[in-house]
Amino acid sequence: MPFNLGFIGGGNMSTAIFKGILSKEAHPVNNIWVSGPHVENLEHWKDLGANVTCQNGDVYYKCDIIFLGVKPGMLEAAVNDCLKTTVTAPVKKNTLFVSMLAGISIQNLHEVLHNTLSRTISVIRIMPNTPLMVGAGACLLTPDPTVSKEQCALVEKLLNSCGVVERVPESMMGSLGSLVGCGPAYMYLVIEALADGAVKQGAPRAQAQRLAAQMVMGSGLMVLKSGKHPGLLKDEVCSPGGSTIAGVAILEDNKIRSAFINAIEASTIKTSQLGKK
Repeated sequence: MPFNLGFIGGGNMSTAIFKGILSKEAHPVNNIWVSGPHVENLEHWKDLGANVTCQNGDVYYKCDIIFLGVKPGMLEAAVNDCLKTTVTAPVKKNTLFVSMLAGISIQNLHEVLHNTLSRTISVIRIMPNTPLMVGAGACLLTPDPTVSKEQCALVEKLLNSCGVVERVPESMMGSLGSLVGCGPAYMYLVIEALADGAVKQGAPRAQAQRLAAQMVMGSGLMVLKSGKHPGLLKDEVCSPGGSTIAGVAILEDNKIRSAFINAIEASTIKTSQLGKK
């Protein structure tokens, strides 16, 4: 029998995972539940066939695997709400919580879940990104020692339907999590800026934006499929005295590498601060 899959919090990241799962038919939609404080904000879930509720407890008692997709500061309130339900609460079986809360460690999650629900619950910590919605995402995953191989395999199968999943030590969730989770926003800025550059030179905006996005996607695939260092691939495009190296020189003058390095550092520091609040 298909297990019930739940989402506590139906925001952008939960929606990305949900739509990614549906796009590959990785789980029956009628076996998916989602909760949020305002049911009217979950209409897009309902329209796609999911079960929606304003009670976290409905998801907790109905589902075997539950994605936690609330803001880090709302963790305790969200878990407290798991004790409130409109369904007849059965004897609770083993539940697996999958947390996408930035900066919240597995130890912190265990403390909150155990103190509120009065039972030990297995936890997997993940850091996904929004391109999961289109099946081209990246997701980091760290299971705690109590997670069974079968549980971990189920979660990895769900997330693999939306992109690439890599297991990492929890100590790497800060730096690699910032790269994976925040990086798409930085790339959107790059795509917008490159398109603006072409528009400045007279290109139609829609076409410039479309080609900029395709170029960024293709460049990423070149790194992944060729196995070559990005610096070598850059050199292969830069002919001596050519137009590409002229542009690269401008980017270097404006310290583009330092800007990206500092952006990842700032995101990592901020994530750590979120976990301490």
